[in-house]
Amino acid sequence: MTKAINLIKTHASNPKVWMVVIGVTVAGVVLVAEAKRRRRHREDFGAFVERFEILPFPQPPPPAAKQSLAGLTFAIKDIFDVKGYVTGFGNPQWKKTHEVAEKTAVVVTALLKNGATCVGKTVMDELAFGITGENVHYGTPINPQMPSHVPGGSSSGSAVAVAAELVDFALGTDTVGCIRISAAFCGIFGCRPSHGALSMLGVLPSSQSLDTVGWLARDASTLHRVGHALLQLNAVEPKRTRRLIFADDLFQLSRVPKQKTEYVISKAVEKLSGYQPPKHMNLGSYVAANVPSLKGFHGQAENMQNDKSFLKALSSVMIAFQRFEFKTNHERWVQSVKPKLGPDVSESVLAAINTPHDNIKTLYKVRTEMRAALQSLLKVAIPLGKHNGCPVSVSFLSFHGGDKFLLDTVLDMNSSLQEQVNLASNLTLLPDTNDDMDASELLKEKGNAAFKGKQWNKAVTYYTEAVKLNGKNATYYSNRAAAYLELGCFQQAEDDCSKAISLDKKNVKAYLRRGTARESLLRYKDAAQDFKHALVLEPRNKVASVAEKRLKKLMS
Repeated sequence: MTKAINLIKTHASNPKVWMVVIGVTVAGVVLVAEAKRRRRHREDFGAFVERFEILPFPQPPPPAAKQSLAGLTFAIKDIFDVKGYVTGFGNPQWKKTHEVAEKTAVVVTALLKNGATCVGKTVMDELAFGITGENVHYGTPINPQMPSHVPGGSSSGSAVAVAAELVDFALGTDTVGCIRISAAFCGIFGCRPSHGALSMLGVLPSSQSLDTVGWLARDASTLHRVGHALLQLNAVEPKRTRRLIFADDLFQLSRVPKQKTEYVISKAVEKLSGYQPPKHMNLGSYVAANVPSLKGFHGQAENMQNDKSFLKALSSVMIAFQRFEFKTNHERWVQSVKPKLGPDVSESVLAAINTPHDNIKTLYKVRTEMRAALQSLLKVAIPLGKHNGCPVSVSFLSFHGGDKFLLDTVLDMNSSLQEQVNLASNLTLLPDTNDDMDASELLKEKGNAAFKGKQWNKAVTYYTEAVKLNGKNATYYSNRAAAYLELGCFQQAEDDCSKAISLDKKNVKAYLRRGTARESLLRYKDAAQDFKHALVLEPRNKVASVAEKRLKKLMS
């Protein structure tokens, strides 16, 4: 299971460049959902703990504009207050020991004011501890994309309700990835806005330094509409140059071939205006250089000279934050009630309660340095189809406060992304590894697949794209020449082979193919020279030997 990606604005002093760092999240391929399912799961995929209906505020009379979310339904994670209902926090004992809410959460009220209808509360990981979406008390919601796998948490029920088309969108919270992981596992869109951008009034706290209200939707348009309603974004922002930055070291953590994802995103960006060419970076190196307090953090990292160790240390800081602030918020309740918790949650809660947290000052220092270095707490997960049968999601992240910029970017880019995903999905010959194969190699392999399928024109197109990305690879020219030969484009085939030979003097295939092209152009003497050269390189080459004899007869 890979981690959600981080994005950065590396040059905060330069207001003309907005940057997004990209990475990949794969569905929970190693976590298998519990076998026992309740009957109600068949009806609602086990997404809800409580069903009800709260109608939206009345539409204001003309000439007021129509409510932006009119006609849409939504569900909320069982962490939001609704007047007259007890907020359950994913645990029956919590629900029994707390009173009904006197007010509805601010963000829920905002959605009702904008015309949406709330239809119930959804299952979550107990006390918002966990990333699998499992709950021993209410059952694990069924992942509509992959029923035998977990839906991801802790906003699991909200994600499942959206993915199963039970609601148009849903609210959740994101502390350590609870929105983005659930969205990725269920193959939908999820947004964690800038920390502090949305009111947390009426939302049970887990860790105030990390908690953020987020939302999930099946399409980019709904994600965008909800974002504008909640964030009350300005209609116009200054136009600025934009650039995507790939966090290469994070792609290495993914099981999805890196070159396939990079190619899809790069091709999608080409169709958008105002974007500079993408850049690449090592996020671990960046963190190591800009967050010096991590070196003094006594985390799990064994070798702090390793870039990945810095990322592991940063993850440990995040978990320590969550546990410390959870203890501050809920220690008294845990010790007095002694609730029955699931095994994993019980272990996390006990660790939170029993840890002395002597290094809390260091944790806050790391947080301050990290925020200054990245300015990048807004995160969006976008579904990119499947890999080996599992949903794949790419995360786009921007600087803190760039909510409108990121939502607009996702909306603008999504259709092109999906188009490129459909093209890339036709290729099944690539290895499931993240080696040094880049986008040009991906295109070559796609060209080879088209060639084997006798789709000559399509093969030429793929090889041409590969040449554009890497014009110094002889194989790309030689392979395109083979496709040109099948199409009867002999002059183009000769030109490509000549280019391949100039790059690689020992390219036997290029000599053979140029010889074939020249023979077809009735230039027998030149063709004979090519086949002779191929025999010098490979004396036992039967194709060259037969061709040389044939040409001798033709010239005689």
